[in-house]
Amino acid sequence: MPPQNKSRKLHGEAADFFGQLFFFFDAKLDDDVDILCQVCGMLLQYVKCDAGGLVSLFATVDYSEVGPSVIIRVRKFLHMCIDALYVKRFQLVNQPEASSESDLMPFVQLLRTAICLLSHKLPWNCEVIGYLHQKKVFCLFREIIMVVVQNERQLKHRDFLSALYEVLALVASHVGNHPCSCVLLDPKWSFSSQILTIPFLCHRLPEFMKVLSADEFKTEYMYQIACADVLPNDTLANHPGQAYVLSNVLDIATLIFSESGFDSDRAAGIINFCTSLLDAFPKIASSIQSTHVDGAMPIEADDFNHLDVDLQRHILTSVECLVNGVLSGISSTGSSDTAGPSSAKLQLVGPISAFLHGMLSTGFVEGIMTVLVYNTEIVPALWNYIKSCCKNDKRKSFPERDTPSWLLPLSIFCSMYSHILELVDIAEFRDCKKPLSLSLEELKSLVSILKEALWELLWTIPVQTSTLQTSPTPGSKTLLTESLKHSARTGLCELFTKLEDWNIRNSFVDASEFCSKEDFSDEFVLQASIAGTRESEIIRLAPLLVPFDIRLKIFSQYLVFDQAHMADFRQVPAPRTLEIRRNQLLEDAIHNISLLSVEDLKGTIQVVFFDEHGMREAGVDGGGIFRDFMNTTTKTAFDARAGLFMETDDHLLYPNPESISTAGEHHLQKFHSLGVLLGKAIYERVPVDLSFAIFFLRKLKEKPTFFNDLFSLDPVYYDNLCGMKKNPGLWLDFPNLLPGVGEIDVNNDNVITYMHLRANEKLNFQACIQTAQFLRGLQQLIPKKWIDMFNEHEFQLLISGPPCLNLEDLLLNTKYGGEYHEDHEVIVMFWNVLRRFSQNEQKQFLLFVTGCPRGPIEGFETLDPNFRITSYVIPGTDDTGRLPRAHTCFNELMLPPYQIKEQMRDRLSVAISANAGFDLM
Repeated sequence: MPPQNKSRKLHGEAADFFGQLFFFFDAKLDDDVDILCQVCGMLLQYVKCDAGGLVSLFATVDYSEVGPSVIIRVRKFLHMCIDALYVKRFQLVNQPEASSESDLMPFVQLLRTAICLLSHKLPWNCEVIGYLHQKKVFCLFREIIMVVVQNERQLKHRDFLSALYEVLALVASHVGNHPCSCVLLDPKWSFSSQILTIPFLCHRLPEFMKVLSADEFKTEYMYQIACADVLPNDTLANHPGQAYVLSNVLDIATLIFSESGFDSDRAAGIINFCTSLLDAFPKIASSIQSTHVDGAMPIEADDFNHLDVDLQRHILTSVECLVNGVLSGISSTGSSDTAGPSSAKLQLVGPISAFLHGMLSTGFVEGIMTVLVYNTEIVPALWNYIKSCCKNDKRKSFPERDTPSWLLPLSIFCSMYSHILELVDIAEFRDCKKPLSLSLEELKSLVSILKEALWELLWTIPVQTSTLQTSPTPGSKTLLTESLKHSARTGLCELFTKLEDWNIRNSFVDASEFCSKEDFSDEFVLQASIAGTRESEIIRLAPLLVPFDIRLKIFSQYLVFDQAHMADFRQVPAPRTLEIRRNQLLEDAIHNISLLSVEDLKGTIQVVFFDEHGMREAGVDGGGIFRDFMNTTTKTAFDARAGLFMETDDHLLYPNPESISTAGEHHLQKFHSLGVLLGKAIYERVPVDLSFAIFFLRKLKEKPTFFNDLFSLDPVYYDNLCGMKKNPGLWLDFPNLLPGVGEIDVNNDNVITYMHLRANEKLNFQACIQTAQFLRGLQQLIPKKWIDMFNEHEFQLLISGPPCLNLEDLLLNTKYGGEYHEDHEVIVMFWNVLRRFSQNEQKQFLLFVTGCPRGPIEGFETLDPNFRITSYVIPGTDDTGRLPRAHTCFNELMLPPYQIKEQMRDRLSVAISANAGFDLM
């Protein structure tokens, strides 16, 4: 029935024709589909010849009189066209390689017919599209796209794809038209649930993404997404529909931000919408569990790893493009640094920070962090914003001081910079190049900003823990504010600590710059020992804010409270006596210590020595023999020749991984006992002459050790691994580093992973059992929270005291007996001699007089910090020929009245080197 001569006749026969077609048509039958395609071809020819006659083609008389019946015909006919495509979708995919454009023409005609009938100018547009919605047309389109359009570049027939774009756009964009009489669509079958969950929509239909980015369409589909809580049945655990919605919306946003001169209000709205998607995003359970072995760095158990790999990469790329697009818009605003951030910056920094906070909170941490810090300028952008706010005091100009919105950008910056500090090596840190981005001078400024912000969070506006423990109330502003403050202070504390760690490795600022300038009174010290106070929270979360001497007082307060607690419960045991044979010192010490309870260990321990003949040595232990025991035992046990500990090239100690072969089958019991011994030394404030490797001190603090800590163990091995970044093709593999990984060649893509795994193996798996036993012993007397107050260098100082004797402090704390006084000629001579002693001789002198080779830290002395010098005179004898003697229990030196400086030096040297005249009372 050619349209030129039969079109008018069709008017009268329209009802009968469409009635029969609707009744008999079956999309599964090829002949029926062929007939439908022929009808579509005739319709298209008719429209081509008579563009304005499409309405009259379906209406026998005036449309206003027969509109409802025409609408029924049009909507059914249109649905038949789309349904036929749906049923025959696999036939479209299975076209032979040699197929031509004409082979797909019938299917293209179905789509072009739909385009004609869906024109927004036609009177039935709203009713027809409403009907298609009821017939779940988006579900049909979803299946067609999923099967037919795998990748836009792979589709051989461009006409089909172009027609599909247009049909989908006409149906989808109708939701934004007003007025509209369409029946409200079930969210399950909406465009957002069915189309925006299609994997990699931008790859399948790139031209269609331009339709989605249009202003008139954006608002409507955003509303649909917000309302849609039902996903298609074909989504899988590692292909969640929410992830594909996020992926596709990010692609649309990226397209919008690629336009030059986009409006900042529109940009903020889009970013906020992406954030709202993340708020409803489900937590993705990880199939890998994060484990710590003896404080070891866990293999990253990234929740993102549970997603499909291609989806991971796509989301990461989309986020990268989105952030770069937003930042390019910010940089084009042209505000000067002196004027501070412009209003456009203020509008966009907040939304982008909220979006990134959502991304990080959703479980995509490892992947997204690395992409952001290496491939975008978000870190310097946030840093410049933070600097400008501080410079212009905008941090205090936000609406309400108790709702510090300035925290979010700072919190995101801290999370990212903490990640950076884990990635860079020592050389990269010194160079300050990307991803570090900040100069050493700027790092100093960062320390200052973090210090002020932490004090604000922990002291001025502390988190209300009771609010955080309350069940969440929808829309609760208070809960959101407290949650933000809690999250922010965690991130700030983490970065503050990591910067201090780096300052230990590579000093860029004086250690005192980490301390607050606030006045810390005795009341602060007292309150810091009470759980739940602001003071105790500062000590728990950011102890570096408090000067070292104040923390020493708090530590002393812990000891006092612990001993008082034992006394209150009548747990103070009677003094325990250890019998130690000099020639079996280590064995007897370990055996005796293993028999003591925690209460015994915290009480008084007295020591009795037996010489090599089995004879009891003279003297009653008033503290001096115990100190001598601590010194000689630790010196013997931690000596590398004992097989329990090894030394780095800098002569710093760490556990021997092969201790079972060097120290016997009971080596783990020995490590436990040595941990107890060190704990007892700290508990009694007895410094011992031991110096530990930094990475081992981190383990005693139960801090994770990372790649850069390898430098403190083996700097040569560390440098070799760092060199692999420049030349990864060394034909290495991953032997036994991760279960199931097998042998993988090292290349540019995995060299960083290889380096970290090698460091992880050496730092965290070798000697992990020995370290765990040592730590268990230490924590019997010194709980973790006590140690957490100090960094590694401070903890070492707590263990061993100052490396050098502070003669001026010793002079100020010296008392004189007999005929001696500070101006006595013998005393003046004595101090001159002592000043000229070498450092080692001064340590021997201290050991001779006090039983300890190291002096105490100022403010952390024993109960009697005084040093006494008493005249040593025996009537009727030549006093100048006698050697000095010492009472170590009282830190007392008995000094004969030598007249000549050389004679005094000689006698002192003999006494301290041979322990001559060692008199214990």
